[in-house]
Amino acid sequence: LFIGLFMRLASLFNPKAKLWVDGRKELSTQFIDTKRKEVIWFHCASLGEFDQGLPLLNKFKKENSNYFILVTFFSPSGMNFHHKRKHSADHVMYLPLDTPKQTKAFIQHFQPKKVFFIKYEFWFNILQEAKKSGAEIYNVSGIFREDHRFFKWYGSFFKKRLNVFNWFFVQNKKSKELLNSIGYSNVSISGDARFDRVIENKKHVTKNEIIKSFKNDETLLIAGSTWLEDENLISPWIKEQKGKVLIAPHNIDASHIKQIQDILPESTLYSEAELETVNLSKVLILDTMGQLANAYSYGNISYIGGGFSGNLHNILEPAVFGLPVIFGPKHHRFPEAQQFIDHGFGFSVNSTSEFSKAYSEIKSNYDSISAKEKSFVTENAGATDEILAFLRLLPIKN
Repeated sequence: LFIGLFMRLASLFNPKAKLWVDGRKELSTQFIDTKRKEVIWFHCASLGEFDQGLPLLNKFKKENSNYFILVTFFSPSGMNFHHKRKHSADHVMYLPLDTPKQTKAFIQHFQPKKVFFIKYEFWFNILQEAKKSGAEIYNVSGIFREDHRFFKWYGSFFKKRLNVFNWFFVQNKKSKELLNSIGYSNVSISGDARFDRVIENKKHVTKNEIIKSFKNDETLLIAGSTWLEDENLISPWIKEQKGKVLIAPHNIDASHIKQIQDILPESTLYSEAELETVNLSKVLILDTMGQLANAYSYGNISYIGGGFSGNLHNILEPAVFGLPVIFGPKHHRFPEAQQFIDHGFGFSVNSTSEFSKAYSEIKSNYDSISAKEKSFVTENAGATDEILAFLRLLPIKN
């Protein structure tokens, strides 16, 4: 209830909050008819979690075509851009507010047989209602940290609420140990399903003649999902270096694109680029959606944004193509970032000079670093098949 009131207030001046509120108006109209259908429900906080759950969702549907796949999102990013992903969902809608009235109406209508909450986000009223209805509930690619409330001295109430889950499929050993420490043994380490996702994406890369012509056989740095802090960090280096840079900002609204153009006035917009002349540009700004994952196939080195806000974007997308990854310092919530650093193909930087040093180190040892990275991605794949195999054998504990 508090979240709903807060978002309504925020919607008066925040466009994203307004989308969140508007999307939940008359939510019951999104309760489509699923009578005589077996509903399997996947909940994803946003588009990032959707990408994480997609390999399981698609394979589950392939093996069980008679099931009806329902997907819910908390964030507008998932609702607005899920259609840009190839998926097998039968219906996509916003998650209702976690109030007794709304959750009861939602669960009683859809009656899901299995529920998959991807990574994290625990809405306990709705999970409790699903459990009461007889649903099997699973946490997929879960990440748990010591600073989560479940593991605090005051966390007794919260940790008891986790008993709705039949099983936790977590990403790493630390998450398993933390859950074990509060009495949950129904845990297995399956890894991160995003590795499966990026490997699948790599198989379906499409050509992009504009980016190919832009690169023109030069070294290409791809700065993906950047924010203004990231662009301010790399722009002094860009002005002094040779080679090509493709910038794909997280926010592509006109005001942000203009900010980048003001910093780098000789840049070219992808939406205005011409095949015959784009190779003359040093910087290409990707001001359209849906091109970045393919663009990495043309790159050599990557810089990934979000590392100055603590919301680091997906570093696996460039890694699958063997692009060593540079990112900002706030990455503790993303265990894969530390793994990349430990293995020598991830570089955390806090300034332009540190970025320049990391870039030079990568260039000097490029072939060995890139090869290690590709092997790492391949070795960590398989979470989806492991989860599916486990579900076929798993005894259900109600």
